[in-house]
Amino acid sequence: MRIDLHAHSNISDGTQTPSELLAAAKAAGVDVLALTDHDSTAGWAEATAAALRHGVALVPGMEISCKTREGISVHLLSYLHNPHDAGLLEEITKSKDARLTRAERMVERLAEDYPLNWDDVTQHVAPGATVGRPHIADALVAAGVVEDRSEAFANILTSHSRYFVSHYAPDPVLAVQLVRAAGGVPVFAHPVASARGRVVADQTFHDMIDAGLLGLEIDHRDNPEEGRAFLRKLAAENDLLVTGSSDYHGAGKSNVLGENLTSPEVLARIEALGTGTAVVR
Repeated sequence: MRIDLHAHSNISDGTQTPSELLAAAKAAGVDVLALTDHDSTAGWAEATAAALRHGVALVPGMEISCKTREGISVHLLSYLHNPHDAGLLEEITKSKDARLTRAERMVERLAEDYPLNWDDVTQHVAPGATVGRPHIADALVAAGVVEDRSEAFANILTSHSRYFVSHYAPDPVLAVQLVRAAGGVPVFAHPVASARGRVVADQTFHDMIDAGLLGLEIDHRDNPEEGRAFLRKLAAENDLLVTGSSDYHGAGKSNVLGENLTSPEVLARIEALGTGTAVVR
């Protein structure tokens, strides 16, 4: 059984609709796929219908964008949580609103130097989607400023750019607590992906574990091998789930569906632990 527990649709920063994503999973020979759009569950209904149509099991999920007190970005995957839980929904809404304001401010800055306005960006945002830098990147590509998203992030949208604007994101410890309260299974996404930026100190791992963290996404292309060894030791010492996944974004990144996988035994444990909703089969 081929199980990929991290993929995005155009509800966040993927380039395919939830239906297209499930069709792509079927074509790639993936048997079980988790839809984990950033700070949104808006794609769950469409993905559910497509999963049943294509015969691919769907793990409803979400990727929560977090930030430590030191300003380090942390991504937390949540599986099988209740999408209507008031506490989690309130925090996610706060984050989404902050992302929208942040994107508008970034576009204002970019418009001083590039042929870009807010309407150009919104053309690349699906209804109900969480607005983010990838949508601004797509608008820059369409305007002929850059060749692709990668170039946009490397040269214009980097956090070191003068166009960059920070935004609110919950502390990862709070996010873990909210996911658990919503009946979900929290898993730390690509925890040692140093190429993406600073990674958290050991204490943050332990603080998240104390708050109820249940797993680590270890087999991910952005985790270096030496970091994976540290993560496996940490998982063994704390009885944490070990997952692997593609972090697929369609044409938005080079990641390929099924390039890293999760074992059926771990999926079974996720199903047993998640009480907010169920795997769609």
